[in-house]
Amino acid sequence: MANTTALKRRIGSVKNTRQITKAMELVAASKMKKAQDQAVHARAYRMAAHELLRKLGSVSDVENHPLFLNRKINQHLILVITSDIGLAGAYDANALKQLTKVLKVDVENKVKSQVVGIGKKASQFVGRLEGVDLVAAYPIFTGQPKGADIRPIVRTILEKYETEEVDKVTIIYTGFVSSIKQDVSTLELLPAAIKEDKTLSELEVAIFEPSINEIVESAVARLIEVQVWQSILESLASEHSSRMLAMKNATDNASDIIDDLTLEFNTARQAAITQEIAEIVGGAEAVSA
Repeated sequence: MANTTALKRRIGSVKNTRQITKAMELVAASKMKKAQDQAVHARAYRMAAHELLRKLGSVSDVENHPLFLNRKINQHLILVITSDIGLAGAYDANALKQLTKVLKVDVENKVKSQVVGIGKKASQFVGRLEGVDLVAAYPIFTGQPKGADIRPIVRTILEKYETEEVDKVTIIYTGFVSSIKQDVSTLELLPAAIKEDKTLSELEVAIFEPSINEIVESAVARLIEVQVWQSILESLASEHSSRMLAMKNATDNASDIIDDLTLEFNTARQAAITQEIAEIVGGAEAVSA
């Protein structure tokens, strides 16, 4: 009897857990679609910003501008995007694993590392590391981040780079590929010059007015803002997709456990009934004898 009571409690506990994971799955699924659409539709802006940065970096008038100048790397600022609450499968672990690889390369090259954590998981992880400075921590954004949300982050990295507190800025984020596939990517934000062998677009023959020098400061800041914004959108879409899949797997596993426990409960109950019948029959035979 005690065994069946314990099994009933376990079944009830697992059912409660399944309700929670199912609810989290549905919430993640509802957020996932919107986040995916935002990430995919914003990619065109990122591509335009990427090409414009490449164009600006190829103009001789701005070669010595602080945002484009390549210098010896002594300090490396790394932005890493994770979630706040976890429960998203390997989403956070993959991003932090990539961060560990980048930090290892910095150690090998005798470069000091600084980290800006976007998402509580990143901040908690970096806070436990030795020899790595956590210079800023931001919660992950809910819904679609606005320009006002991104600008404090951009202002921090631009000030550090222009004052030569850091010599390189990199962002680690999770790029959205599909609902079941997300890839961790590393993007170099500063120095801003980007040189690639691609077919020249109409940006290559664009005329900047009044002059390159007058627009480069504000233009590069806005273009880097677009890069950070898109990285956050991609990460949000990846987070919701990973959480939906993780919660679906947890719900399915809970259902399997409930089935196993129910079978065990029924077996134990049948054994108890059989034992009671045997005791009654034995008692009746003893009385009649």
